[in-house]
Amino acid sequence: MDAEQIVEKILSDAQAEADKIKAEAQEKAVQSDSKLAEELAAYRVETERLAGAAAADRKSRMLANARMEVRKEHLAARHALLDEVFVKANEQIAHLPDAEYKKLIMGLMVKAAKSGDEEVVIGKNENRINDRLIKDVNRRLGPGYRGNLRLAGDRADIDSGFILRRGKVQVNVSTDVLVAQAREALEMEIIGELFGE
Repeated sequence: MDAEQIVEKILSDAQAEADKIKAEAQEKAVQSDSKLAEELAAYRVETERLAGAAAADRKSRMLANARMEVRKEHLAARHALLDEVFVKANEQIAHLPDAEYKKLIMGLMVKAAKSGDEEVVIGKNENRINDRLIKDVNRRLGPGYRGNLRLAGDRADIDSGFILRRGKVQVNVSTDVLVAQAREALEMEIIGELFGE
């Protein structure tokens, strides 16, 4: 083999090697492009999934907020209605005919008396609770009670009803307190209905 043939052989081998490397590089480029396309497709799918989940989450939060606003408005409306109802209830108690008012007060006093030896403190403008009514209550107190309820010399800042006082212990049976207790119980029931779902 002469020198020219050797050079040709080397060039031929080099060209074959270069073609082989070029083919491998093209195949790797195709594989890389294919892999990149797959990754981009997967990325697009994941991005769309995340965007959909974010939109669903946002929609869910918006619906939850809207429901909460409706509940708050409903509660505010019921609260306003309760205000009106209990103001009227207090007014109705204060304006009961004398016989009905005295019957109500006697029943409350009999239930509230602990010993039958309390002072009865009435409101500054109260004129329907008097010594005669107290005597009737003392007669109605059962055994185990002293039957010694009496009007106190001082008056309280209440509209109607009374306060039973024995020493430092007081039981407030004013209609304001009774109506407030009834309202609190009813509000708790309403809140349970609204938010206990």
